[in-house]
Amino acid sequence: MFDQCLYFNTSALARRLDKEWSDAFAPFGLTPSQAFMLRALLDRPGLLQRELSDALSISRSTATRALDHLEAKGHVERHKAGSDGREVALFPTPQAMKIKAALNEASGAVTARLKKVLGAQHFTDTVSQIKGVRSALE
Repeated sequence: MFDQCLYFNTSALARRLDKEWSDAFAPFGLTPSQAFMLRALLDRPGLLQRELSDALSISRSTATRALDHLEAKGHVERHKAGSDGREVALFPTPQAMKIKAALNEASGAVTARLKKVLGAQHFTDTVSQIKGVRSALE
């Protein structure tokens, strides 16, 4: 019935992929969204909150909620940036720095497994096509 439905098929895929990364990040006590956000901050300390939202293609309010959780877990610190105090720069804590390699390895293991199951070229082509569809709809 929904074989040709983009919404149904991408949503089903998203739920399946969410399970893969949820399992990978569970040992860190992080959701996939939190873990990818933390990985972005570990890669670019001092990122402004609006830059992080843009990089992850999420709303600022969604970013704020995830950052609240990361801050409560001791992984992120917020610092006022700019003269008016409305902009916030984000920094990983030393605690977060300690798990950087393990977070990247956990995510890399999922990617490697998916490449093995799908075939490396099919995986790469699929990611590229999905990114193209996403860009076209923005």
